Amino acid sequence: MLREYDSWAWALGIFLIWVDVVLPVPQTAVIAALGIIYGTVFGGLLGSVGLISGGVIGYALMRTSARRSVDRLVGRQSLHKMESLFDRAGAWAIVLTRSFPYSIPEAIVFLAGLAGMPMGKLTMALTVGSVPTAFAFAAIGAGWADQPILALTASYVLPILLLPIALYVMRLRAF
Repeated sequence: MLREYDSWAWALGIFLIWVDVVLPVPQTAVIAALGIIYGTVFGGLLGSVGLISGGVIGYALMRTSARRSVDRLVGRQSLHKMESLFDRAGAWAIVLTRSFPYSIPEAIVFLAGLAGMPMGKLTMALTVGSVPTAFAFAAIGAGWADQPILALTASYVLPILLLPIALYVMRLRAF
């Protein structure tokens, strides 16, 4: 689908990654599509920009008046527990979930915003988690550019297969 937008495919790809902040868009498949169109290097750069800026958007959303709504919904004591947990393992949670499906990475950056994670720490964690993810999935797309269905399927299924491993590592870091 992105190929139909010629010189604007990159912008649509980044926009779709941003939309994943509020809607379930398979961001790894979008990055693989960018890899199919632009190759590993440029597709990886575009994917990195999309993932990092999308994470900042999710974080910023929870630093607005939406935070007050969440405070009322979950309660101050629950929010305090989450802040404590996020102080110990929040950066690792961001790093390890950047390629996850089902809006898990967005939930983690929302929690970072709610917990008040410092912006520098957030940006570093987003960068460390997003850049390798973006280049890996752009490489999948570029490597199988002649078989786009296979590339997109692999980029959708691989994060699901890696989910238990990353959750286990995050659990170890939380204690």
